[in-house]
Amino acid sequence: MNRTPIAAVALVAASALALTACSAGGDGGDDAAVPSELRIGNFADLTSWDPASADIGFNAPYLSAVYDPLVTIDGAGEPQPGLATDWAFSDDRLTLTMNLRSDAVFADGEPFDAEAAVANLAHLKDGTVSRESYLNVESFRAVDEDTVEIRLSRRDDRLLYFMGLGRSYMAAPSAIEAGTLEQAPVGSGPYTLSDATIPGAEYRFERVAEHWAAEDFPFDEVTVLPMQDSSARNNALEAGQIDVSYGDATTVGMAEQHGWNVASQVASWVGLRINDHTGSKLAPLGDARVRQALAYAFDGEALLASIGEGEGVATPQLFAAGFAGYDEELDGRYPHDLDRAKALLAEAGYADGFDVTMPMAPPFQPWQAAVDQTFGELGIRVTWDEFQYVDYQSNAPSYPMFISVLAVDSNPTATIARQLTVPQWYMPEPDIAQFPELQAQVDRALDAEPGEAQQAEIQELNAMLVEEAWQVVWYQANDIYVTVAGIELTPVTGMKFPSLRQIQPTD
Repeated sequence: MNRTPIAAVALVAASALALTACSAGGDGGDDAAVPSELRIGNFADLTSWDPASADIGFNAPYLSAVYDPLVTIDGAGEPQPGLATDWAFSDDRLTLTMNLRSDAVFADGEPFDAEAAVANLAHLKDGTVSRESYLNVESFRAVDEDTVEIRLSRRDDRLLYFMGLGRSYMAAPSAIEAGTLEQAPVGSGPYTLSDATIPGAEYRFERVAEHWAAEDFPFDEVTVLPMQDSSARNNALEAGQIDVSYGDATTVGMAEQHGWNVASQVASWVGLRINDHTGSKLAPLGDARVRQALAYAFDGEALLASIGEGEGVATPQLFAAGFAGYDEELDGRYPHDLDRAKALLAEAGYADGFDVTMPMAPPFQPWQAAVDQTFGELGIRVTWDEFQYVDYQSNAPSYPMFISVLAVDSNPTATIARQLTVPQWYMPEPDIAQFPELQAQVDRALDAEPGEAQQAEIQELNAMLVEEAWQVVWYQANDIYVTVAGIELTPVTGMKFPSLRQIQPTD
């Protein structure tokens, strides 16, 4: 989710969009000057101009051009001021008070103030996608013209993180009321959408004069081109038609030749998603020894090297590598050991394996052969139900187990929500509550005093999940970005493509 995971799965989709209407540029080499126009080769097209229904994933370059957020986020996953200049929680952490800027104006001439913020927050809370961020919000209130109060029904340490990821973009209240945001944005952002835009192919943005955060957006124009085909992006980058590209191993090699900048950061976990820990649909999965056997059987390091092109971390953990909750010592819990896997299956009563049916779609075919081979060595007989990608999302969660590529979060309480407790497209019926020891540890982690005490409880939860082989994680994959000389990009775990604030000229 949250639909970030949808974008994460789409990462491996094979569809191609041709590069159209690109403005010509330099050769992108070592001596390339910083352009007045920033041209971005994104992976995916815009899903919606309405912040309440847009996916977080690859939408940030589009949305951050036309909207200002209350809260933004940095590369470490820490919330930073946007239209909200500062904020504070009450002692019981049930009330969040935000002070707002008073110098922002929407494109329709309406001033941004506390009433506008409340209208937007209510819209986001009711949104088809954005509502996940506000599940524990009880009410919003304008205290005065530049102060907003958010009242929670229960403590929620994810709130500011979610808001910073892209769930606090502010639109003109008149556009919200008119219900027109799906078709056209009306924000207070640093750019406006140009009439030269070609939806689905080329999105052009023109700079707003005297925007309150003009220094954070130094480019006079921004163009975002959705290009799913990696070869098209690489060709455009080499031809000097784009300055920033969502990359792959080939792009990294090109960067070494041209002196371009490469940035990467962990973005998603790859492995077998298990939705039936009770064994109600597939009895073997209800035995932790079977799940542990699967964890031993797959060689995560080999899969990372061959399919993940070495970009990532071989780990059995759900918590994002390098961030709070992750424990490097747990990475050695399941070394590749087929004999140990077979012994565990025998202990569980499945020496001859078992039958399983799993869904398959084109984006997941790179891992299908590895599953076939590994399951075959264990005596597990797999039948594949074939789907087109557009149907995979609605069908895969009904299976007890399926191949998945799901986004990770830098905030560990967001990880708990998205991977364990809050319904998602890939987890429509979380079952952790049926495991009292795990649920109790979840509660301790969420209720602990923020800081070291909470981190200790989260790490204990992580250790329990790894021991239970709650999910069969093979590795965590990086997202890669390449920028031409003179431009640098800061990745943000939780976004498949960072916002324009994270794309800056080098000093």
